[in-house]
Amino acid sequence: MKNAAKYILHTLLGFKNYLFIFSLFKIYSLKRDKKEKDFFQFLQLIPEGTAVLDIGANIGIMTAHLARIKNSTVFCFEPMPNNIDAFKRIVNHFNLKNVVLFEIALGNTEGEAEMVMPVISSVRMQGLSHVVHESIPENNEGERFKVPLKVLDEMPELINSDKRISAIKIDVENFEFFVLDGAKRLMEKNKPVVYAELWDNDNRYKCFDLFDSLNYKTYVAVDDKLVLFNPSEHVKQNFIFLPA
Repeated sequence: MKNAAKYILHTLLGFKNYLFIFSLFKIYSLKRDKKEKDFFQFLQLIPEGTAVLDIGANIGIMTAHLARIKNSTVFCFEPMPNNIDAFKRIVNHFNLKNVVLFEIALGNTEGEAEMVMPVISSVRMQGLSHVVHESIPENNEGERFKVPLKVLDEMPELINSDKRISAIKIDVENFEFFVLDGAKRLMEKNKPVVYAELWDNDNRYKCFDLFDSLNYKTYVAVDDKLVLFNPSEHVKQNFIFLPA
């Protein structure tokens, strides 16, 4: 959607109402979005009766689909206040009883993180919200917030979960390596399938190296099936990592 149209909708509806309505629209239309076919490939790999991590849950679009997995628990992580408001409205709207929300950022150290919601041409770009960090030079002008920063490997809710963590969806705008670096013990123990959006930059290749060290293979979805990622053949941004 062009920025001018977004600006008009934000003004007419109010930003919080816009986010909720936009999330509803995306939830109902996601299967028709050709760019999201790999997400539905990922969904098919998640067994019933397990736990799933939705890291960068944003406004609940993919959470609503993950929560449909039978007898599952979806642990969601989202630190941005406006996103959290829309997320909670989505959870209530769909009566998602199996969703647990943590209003925190994640990394490989604990403490406090500064987040930014970029503002471009007077339009708040909630989908590009990210941790302010020296490794992320893009989209740093906007609304800033301080939030708690936690490490997945140290979270008692996950350590003591009565369900195996079978899957991780992560989209945190170029901070993926730091989050996953803080989840190495969790991944070694549970061997989850991981679905990650990774831009073509240093963060991507650090993630590749991390998964390689954990004995994972990198796949992409091509023509409704998973194939091993070949950088000379595939121009991709979404990846599925499977334990070898």
